[in-house]
Amino acid sequence: MKKLIASVVLAASPFTAFALGGHGPAGCGLGTEVVFKNADEWHEHVLAATTNATSGNQTFGMTSGTLGCESANGPLADASIFIDANMEQLAADFAAGQGETLDALAEVIGIAEQERTHFNAVVQRQFDSLFSSTATNSQMVYQNLVAIMESDSLLSKYLA
Repeated sequence: MKKLIASVVLAASPFTAFALGGHGPAGCGLGTEVVFKNADEWHEHVLAATTNATSGNQTFGMTSGTLGCESANGPLADASIFIDANMEQLAADFAAGQGETLDALAEVIGIAEQERTHFNAVVQRQFDSLFSSTATNSQMVYQNLVAIMESDSLLSKYLA
């Protein structure tokens, strides 16, 4: 089951990372970057998404890296998407230092099987740093996880 979850996330993540990026629900493309550049109302997002999808420019942008469709930044871009989709269960697994969702995250990151016990212990020990407040969002957890892994001699190699 863990491998199935990780496979689905990895298969979908390039498209999700490219399409959504920092553009909200409409994703990247001509509709978001030019036509409805400062969209902040729900109907503007719908129109931007429609423009992106119907003209085929979002697909072009993802392929070419233009129209705001640059790839997701950071060493663990796939992990960022996974964290966003699994925040509640990850919080529980991080606190326990084990669990199916934590195992799937380790798989997404590429943590070697023999180093997963160490990874699990580190995230459990650093739970308060990962979830620093009740207002913590997935991007904050991602940034905190990267910082924790950077400072760990064994886990830092997975950020390269």
